[in-house]
Formats: sequence, structure tokens, C-alpha cells
Amino acid sequence: MNELFAKPTLEPETHEPDTLTGALFPEMASPAPPPAEAAQHYRVLARKYRPTTFEQLIGQEAMVRTLTNAIEAKRLPHAWMLTGVRGIGKTTTARIIARALNCTGAEGKNDGPTIKPCGVCDTCRSIMEDRHVDVLEMDAASRTGVDDIRDIIDGVRYGPASARYKVYVLDEVHMLSKNAFNALLKTLEEPPPHTKFIFATTEIRKVPVTVLSRCQRFDLRRIDSEQLAKHFADIATCEQSEAEAEAIKLIARAADGSVRDGLSLLDQAIARGNGKVTTEDVKDMLGLADRGHGMALCRQVLRGEMRDALATLATMQQAGSDSLQILQDLCDAIHLLTRGQVIPDYAQGTSLPEYDRQLLMELADIKIPALTRAWQILLKGIGEVQQAPHADQAAEMVLIRLAYASELPPPGDLIRQIKETMASGVGSATSSAPTGGGGPVARAFGGGSAAFSQAVSRQSLPAAQPEAEAATAAHPSPTTFRELIALFSEMREGALHAQLYGQAQLVRCEPGKLEVHFASEVPANFAGRVGQCLSTWTGVRWMVSIANAAGEATLAEQEKAAEQTRRDRAMAHPLMKAVLENFPGAKLVNLTQRSVAPTSVTSDDDVSLPDDVSPLELED
Repeated sequence: MNELFAKPTLEPETHEPDTLTGALFPEMASPAPPPAEAAQHYRVLARKYRPTTFEQLIGQEAMVRTLTNAIEAKRLPHAWMLTGVRGIGKTTTARIIARALNCTGAEGKNDGPTIKPCGVCDTCRSIMEDRHVDVLEMDAASRTGVDDIRDIIDGVRYGPASARYKVYVLDEVHMLSKNAFNALLKTLEEPPPHTKFIFATTEIRKVPVTVLSRCQRFDLRRIDSEQLAKHFADIATCEQSEAEAEAIKLIARAADGSVRDGLSLLDQAIARGNGKVTTEDVKDMLGLADRGHGMALCRQVLRGEMRDALATLATMQQAGSDSLQILQDLCDAIHLLTRGQVIPDYAQGTSLPEYDRQLLMELADIKIPALTRAWQILLKGIGEVQQAPHADQAAEMVLIRLAYASELPPPGDLIRQIKETMASGVGSATSSAPTGGGGPVARAFGGGSAAFSQAVSRQSLPAAQPEAEAATAAHPSPTTFRELIALFSEMREGALHAQLYGQAQLVRCEPGKLEVHFASEVPANFAGRVGQCLSTWTGVRWMVSIANAAGEATLAEQEKAAEQTRRDRAMAHPLMKAVLENFPGAKLVNLTQRSVAPTSVTSDDDVSLPDDVSPLELED
């Protein structure tokens, strides 16, 4: 179940006094077992430092404030819904709520819920040890049916045995079946006063809205890296482990907002370093690239130094760095540079590592358009690396794409160059074009963006002809329906051509006027689109209308009928009959139009084929 971990919790086992731990976390100042017993009963950090009070929860201030005010004001709902990603404290919060509702105090004087459960009364200790008869936890992932919910429905009718409230905690509640949810609805809407429900889930969208409407919902948010790093550093101190600040930051980043994930990594790092947590050990453990190599790779791809970038990538891969992680680190670097461009004096921030500050200084001339383009290429490239059969090769292709893109001028420069070219000619635009970085890619293409500008200029000038010159090159107005359809094919209007060819029945066609009928429905703007296209291409205004009365057969039907006529004539020819008699089972596959006059055949029988067909393909 998802846990939230903060300061250490008081556990039933006895521990030997520890001066350092007791100074940081007074709750842990208790006797420790002998070495052999301690090794036998070792608990991972994720369980050892689980919070036991609302004050020990980290990163969930909004939820804690709401729950605290509700308990103090005695405005207690009958059901809570806790949702969020794994490892941020849903089950832990549920247990704290159960203890707050039922704590009787160290001297048994609490007559109601309290925001500060004592942790020493019989109720608190039994709830922490998961043995209280009135606080029932059910794993909905393994008990998903109606029979399991029926046990709850039968149990709520009876009051608590010893506690103030009977509390049901359902973990991963989204795993319940549809029938189980429906069976719970009535009881959840009107439970007895002595019953409380606490639900926890990582998939809130899978919970029916009928259940959500009966609960108070709390969305537990991810913990930010800085808060996690401080928390992990305190725990490392309690464990009497020497931890480097950079190593703790790497663990906090890898935790991705989950306290449990981060504590598991910290536990592993402490074991790896035999009590010391070093940056190198954490990098090796997580498969992270060396920071210096990552910064060098970012600098090389943004400068267009493709050969050096590929060499750096190979070095990082040989050192054990994952290709996907390398690209993700590049995304972080691009994001850092973008923030440096939009936030004044960002490089002078005291919280920035030296590597980041140096990168901002070196690449201060890379502007926002180039950075956003690199960001988009990296995002697409990360997806390609995840799907590619060879991740290393895919990563190389992404870097090559980045290096070449670094030599392209920004869109704003291109627009300005085109405008200058149209105003003053190709020569002036070429001379004023920016160099685009001057890297090896630019030299390979003969000057980078300058050569690109010439190509753009040569292609943009014909498009800038006056309307009078364009009118002289207009297509002649079609005089037949077949010519009209052919014009749509020539101008690559595929959708309109297909509709006219396969569905339109001609009613009338003359210069400037077209009237057709459709047996099936067509888009409402069909006639307008056809008329607009014809008017633009021919320079003559066309009126297109849809007739109600049927017209001629469609052009597709006419050509199909003509093809069938040619096949019938060919099959009736004496030569074809002779072939079919001598080759039983043969059939005519294709007919092609004659391009040249065939050589005459002289024989007693007239075996010449019709002038318009030639049976060229036969299949046995």
C-alpha cells in the first residue's frame, strides 16, 4: 500500500538509547536490541520512519489543515477518499485518522477525537500494530467481490467493541467490482453513527462517481525534490550515515515525488556504501550519466558539433549510462537554459549547482526559438528510444537530428529573409542571411542558413507574381464533364475528384455552369467548393448546383460499362475462342489499349483483333 514517511515513529519493540537520534527525533530515543537481534529484526527505512501524527506528515499541508480543523470542530464526515500516486502516504494517513478518532489518551481522559493521538494508550498501540478489532483494513485488490462487501455490511450493524468508532480502511478501492461498489452504496450513504470509512486509491478515475459523491476527497500531492532532499538528509543523520548533499539530491530527483521510493533508494545507497552515501555510488546505482559529460553533450548538440556529440554519447554509454536517461538529462538541461533566458539573473542564483551555472554562462547566446525546437525534438526522440529495438542507435539519430536542427535559422529569420528577397532580390537576401552558428553542419552545406536562404528565395519569387501574370497562366475552361473531372485530378483535389467521378450524375455541363445529381448525400458545401475551385483555376465564374432529378450514369459507371463491352468483343473474337479451346481453364486477365498499329496477320481465317483492344494477358 502507498505509504507516507516522515519523522520516525514509535514502535512496540524496545531500542537502546541513541543520543544523536534522540536529539533530532525525540520519538526514537528508546533502547535498541542487541546486535544479533537487531540484525534479525531489521526494518527498512520506509517502515521505520513512517509518521504517526499529523505533525509528522510532510508535503500535505492542505489536507492536514482540513482534517485538523474538522476534528477540532467535530465536523467529521462518515467517509474519506484519499488519492494520489504511490508512496505519498495514503495508508499512513488513514491509520493516523483512525488513531485520532479513537485515541483515549495516556491516562484515558480523552472523551472525543483528538488531533494529537498520544501513541501510548492501548488503542493507539493496537492500531499501530494492526491488531485492533474495531479498525479493519481490507485489501480491495485481493477481495473484490460482493461477498467481501457483504461482510462489511453485516459488521456495521454492530457497535465497536472497545473503540469510539468502528473504522473500515479499504486499500486500492478502485479494484472492487461493479457489483461490489453497488452493494456498498446504501451503507456508504447512511452508515450508523459509530462507523467511519476511509478509502485509498491510486486510480481515482476508476472509482464510480456515485461513490465519490458520498466521500470527502483528498488529493495527496507529490513531494517536491527540495523537501524530499532535506527529509532524506535528516534520516541519514539519524542512521549515523555520512551522505553527500549532491547524492541526496540525486536520490530525491529519482524518487519522483514518492517518499517511499526515495527511502528505498536511500536504504540501498547506505548498504552499497557501507554507511556512506556518495555521489558516485548513487550515480552507479541509478545508472545516471556523469554531470560533466551531460553538460558537454548539451553544449555540443546545440553548437552543431555532431562528431564530438556522438563521441561523448559513446563514452557515456560505455560507462553504463542508459540512453533514455541521457536524453531525459538533456531535456533537463534545455529546460534550465530556457529558464535562464526568461528569468533575469537566473544564473546568479545561489541554489544552482556549479555545473548548471557554468552551462548557463556558456550557452547564453542560444535563444528561445532554438531551445523550444530542441525541446520538441527531444520529446519526440524520447518516445522513439522507448519504442526502438536498439535504444542506443535511436539515441544517436536523435542527437544527429538535434545537431542539424541547430544550423537552421529560426522561423522569424526565415520570414524576414523572404520579405527582404521579395523586396530587393535574391542577392541582398543572401548577403544579409545569418550564418546559423557556423558549425560543421553549416560548412558541410556551404554556409548553413545562407545556402538555405538562397533556396528559399529562388522558390519564393515565382509565387510572388502579380495577379495579372497569374491570370494569363489560368487553365482553359473545360467544355465537357470528362474534361472538368480531369482538371480536378490534375490539380490534385483528390476528394472532390473522387466524388465527381464516382457519384456525380451529369444533368448539364456548359462553360460556367454545372448541374449534377447525387443518389447519396454529399457535404453541404460541396457545390460551393467545386465552384470556387473552377473559378480560381479558369478565371471564369462557375455556377454549380445540385439537381433533384437523376442524370446520366456516373463517369465511373460509363467507363465500367465500356470496359465490359471491350471484354465481350474480345471474348467473342475467333482468336480468343481458339485460345480458350486449346488452353482449357485459361481466362482473360487484362485488356490494354493499342499504342501502335499491329502487324497484319495473313491467313485463311480473319483473326485480326478489334482495333481498340489487344488481349495481352492470359492466365492459365
